[in-house]
Amino acid sequence: MNIVRQNTDYAFRILLNLARRYPNGQASARLLAKQEDITYQFTCKILQILRDAGLVDSHMGPKGGYHLAQPPQNFTMADVVKAAQGPIAVNGCVLNLDYCPRQPHCPVSEKLAQLQEHLDHFLSDVSLAQLLETRDGPGDQTNLPEPKRSTPR
Repeated sequence: MNIVRQNTDYAFRILLNLARRYPNGQASARLLAKQEDITYQFTCKILQILRDAGLVDSHMGPKGGYHLAQPPQNFTMADVVKAAQGPIAVNGCVLNLDYCPRQPHCPVSEKLAQLQEHLDHFLSDVSLAQLLETRDGPGDQTNLPEPKRSTPR
């Protein structure tokens, strides 16, 4: 069982790519797909979801593309997960008290609720900017993968 689904992983990759370009850069869906090794169709689908959630904006035209709707520090891991796959729940009983009739007396539900609280707190505490710093190092937001070039023989 994966807590973070594949489309959510792709959403993180796309958003971090755009976060590296913030505030002045943008990228086309084709470029994002190529740089993040995601199919173009799946990239377009994820970008639509992210735009509908208010995480990215887009501009049409030959110089158009996608960019973050706000600074990277304004978006958390929880925002991305919620947009891409909905809220994460360790078990249905932690989100809905009517889910299980045994919940009031269940020896496990209290610990599951604590786990859910830790998970929610962690995801809400980590911003896209922090993820960039973790991977790229402070202040270095230019480490975009270079497009592969064929070498002449």
